[in-house]
Amino acid sequence: MEHGSAQWETWGTTVRLVVTDPAALPAAGDLVRAELAAVDLACSRFRDDSELHHVHRLAGRPVEVSELLAELVAVALRAARDTGGDVDPTVGAAIADLGYDRDFAAITAPTDGTQHAITAPTGGTQHAITAPTDGTEHTGTGPTGGTEHTGTGPIDGTQHTGTGPARLIVYPTADWRHVKLRGRRLTVPPGVTLDLGATAKAWTADRCARLVTAATGTGVLVSLGGDIATAGPGPTGGWRVLVQDRPGEPGCTVRLPGGAALASSSTISRQWLGPQGVLHHILDPRTGMPAPRVWRTVSVAARTCVHANTLSTAAVVRGRAAHGWLARQGAPARLVSQRRQVYATTGWPL
Repeated sequence: MEHGSAQWETWGTTVRLVVTDPAALPAAGDLVRAELAAVDLACSRFRDDSELHHVHRLAGRPVEVSELLAELVAVALRAARDTGGDVDPTVGAAIADLGYDRDFAAITAPTDGTQHAITAPTGGTQHAITAPTDGTEHTGTGPTGGTEHTGTGPIDGTQHTGTGPARLIVYPTADWRHVKLRGRRLTVPPGVTLDLGATAKAWTADRCARLVTAATGTGVLVSLGGDIATAGPGPTGGWRVLVQDRPGEPGCTVRLPGGAALASSSTISRQWLGPQGVLHHILDPRTGMPAPRVWRTVSVAARTCVHANTLSTAAVVRGRAAHGWLARQGAPARLVSQRRQVYATTGWPL
């Protein structure tokens, strides 16, 4: 079976599109590009003209938002609820104060993020995908800064020291439960900045895959910085994907059936030098600081990329408790420790 593929850069990360019907590639590419542009305009925290930026400017007043932004916020709040606050979209102020306040490419040269190589359905040609991140969390600086991270920003009395005088940064005492969404009516507390990066990129991968199959009938794989979603009929034997966080890291190949998804979260791929030294983008909501580096990478397979990404991000935040927690979720998962030891739950490898 032949296939068609395309690759380009956006949101500070790599977009990879593969379809089982080569004739569908031009239309598929147009659909994906249009959707990426719409999501970026809706919820980028780096664009002054984004709809989310407008919500922040209104400082606590209810705003009637678009259906797209309402859905993106609803997904983020649902992830926060389902993980007990481990994945919290109110992290924006904290992550910005740590130095991640603009497109990641403008902060530092992108590292070799989590690599997912997709093996072609026919000749076994590999299409390497390097996610400049959140890995998966390879994330890129997606629509919301691509912070694949999560965490809640609101903390009191966190002290950030640099080479100069100490600064005391006090954030509003609010978390995801203080963000109100009633239909399309959104209220964000004054001083709180939403960062939807932990869920928006994965949700967009899911949506793009569904749109392409609905419009063209082709089987499709969409990878946004390594967050992978598929839809429609897959190639014979499934989509073969190499899961590896950078060359030299432990890797394995999995097979995703059509309609399955895969996401990874990494503490080594998206790093920068901040006021507290070398930082990564996955925040612990209890501290407003990067989660302890218990795991180098956590990869999770699920029916949707949003669900996979929510679990992988929360696992990084949960640290040593992550393996047992993922097992109880029934999630096929692979965790790589700081010593590069690999642990897996039942169901992995796929």
